[in-house]
Amino acid sequence: MDISDNFDAGNIEIVDASEPGKVQLRIRKDHGADHFQWFYFRVCGVRGTPLKLNLINAGEASYVDGWKDYRACYSYDRQTWRRVEGTSYGDGTLTIAHTPERDAVWYAYFAPYSIERHHDLIARCLHSPRVHHELLGRTLDGQDLDLCRVTEGGAAPREGKKRCWIFARQHPGESMAEHFMDGLLARLLDPADPVARALLAKADFWIVPNMNPDGSRRGHLRTNAAGANLNREWLEPSMSRSPEVYLVREKMRETGLDFALDVHGDEALPYNFIAGPDGVESVSPARRELQAEFEAELVAANPDFQTKHGYPVAAPGKANMTMATNWLADAFGALSMTLEMPFKDNADAPDREFGWSPARCEKLGQGALAALLRVVDKL
Repeated sequence: MDISDNFDAGNIEIVDASEPGKVQLRIRKDHGADHFQWFYFRVCGVRGTPLKLNLINAGEASYVDGWKDYRACYSYDRQTWRRVEGTSYGDGTLTIAHTPERDAVWYAYFAPYSIERHHDLIARCLHSPRVHHELLGRTLDGQDLDLCRVTEGGAAPREGKKRCWIFARQHPGESMAEHFMDGLLARLLDPADPVARALLAKADFWIVPNMNPDGSRRGHLRTNAAGANLNREWLEPSMSRSPEVYLVREKMRETGLDFALDVHGDEALPYNFIAGPDGVESVSPARRELQAEFEAELVAANPDFQTKHGYPVAAPGKANMTMATNWLADAFGALSMTLEMPFKDNADAPDREFGWSPARCEKLGQGALAALLRVVDKL
């Protein structure tokens, strides 16, 4: 038996792997920070071998409530990811009990979205005449920060059209966010799709599928190469600590902004939901009503989304202005929202085999465009 994580987004530390039924592992912390929860590793030479993989520091993870009712993901081909039924948590240890059917198996916190797959997504988008690619700059690790501008026929942005920004993976371990973007872009670039066609007649889009390529490649849960939580950097970003936010924010100031959707994943809540700029005093009642209308339209477009469960509502004046949704709502007066998806299953429509899956993320991304079309004239 061999255990490794020496690949894109890999994360695990081996404590003791001498016995397949008593393997002890630790999740590695984000570089320069205390956050950890994301894991991703391969186990080889274990066909037909009962494994008991014990992640012994799970009780110290960033979101311990995330382990309740959680089931780990596994794959033999890194394309199809199923859930390990024998996943349990107790006494500070997450245990993955599984008997692989193949010689090698990959385990992950959620289905990964690798940097190589990100580059494939960008390359695929560039086949569309609707897309203009822009390199916003480079990260601290020297990786490209990609922006796709999507307009009707690839034309330059036009005065009078709505300006829509959608971005994902400020927190790199939330890989479901880029699966969402994959589905959203596929629909937006489909010339036969009537929703995309109608939207692009009314709006121009600026899309950043991965805001944190360094953390994604390094196997971080929440931070970039400097240990910065990008979704706490929007008030005062810097090129030395958070170039990703700085570069995106400067581009937003250049283009203007009427709509912003920041796509994330939540460790603890087994639901899809929206978190708005609740405590931002400058947000008008009309904007709050429009958010509620968007949410209702998303429920109609994709019943995997719901509005009953979510985060507690911040009191007026108590918003954290370092967060993207709050800062953007205040700075631009825009409809600005955070969309959250589960690492677990969707409790309203569970799937024992796959849980909340990449395919369902993609469908939710497509549904978000349908919901946006219903409110775009009111932005």
